[in-house]
Amino acid sequence: MSEPITLYKLIILYMLDKADFPLTDAQISDFILNQGYTDYFTLHSVLGDLEDSQMIQSETIQDCVYYSIKDGGTEALKYFRHRISPSIRQEADRYMSENKVRMRDEVSVLADYYKTTSGDYAVRCLVKEKFSNPIDLTITVATESQAKSACRSWREHSQRIYQFIMEELL
Repeated sequence: MSEPITLYKLIILYMLDKADFPLTDAQISDFILNQGYTDYFTLHSVLGDLEDSQMIQSETIQDCVYYSIKDGGTEALKYFRHRISPSIRQEADRYMSENKVRMRDEVSVLADYYKTTSGDYAVRCLVKEKFSNPIDLTITVATESQAKSACRSWREHSQRIYQFIMEELL
């Protein structure tokens, strides 16, 4: 493995370790590419290598890929963190600090839909946190346009809906 590829892997692991939520492909790309560390194709090759080696995992929801670090990645980072220069760690820390709220909002409220075997659409609405999902709700609607509308509405109104459900149940 070449030195630059190793560094790119460590930077990704470092970012995923710093975040207490999954990062999207776009969020990782934003940092790595804007800093000029590598190009798009190398970055995605590195992400694939990390996933193949069980250091990170990905989940695709409505055409967006979310990455999180696995135990193997945490262990590798613990042993090789020193190979990331202090200036790169500072850049990553600054990026994470300045963008954390926006990035968390982008990845914590999720909605996706799929066509069921009976011909209607199941809409899965989810709020993710690092170690739990405070709400994971699936509803069924008749049409794809209703499913798309429900996904949009969930992103806009999830806090109010969650609060209503909790008040009604508790």
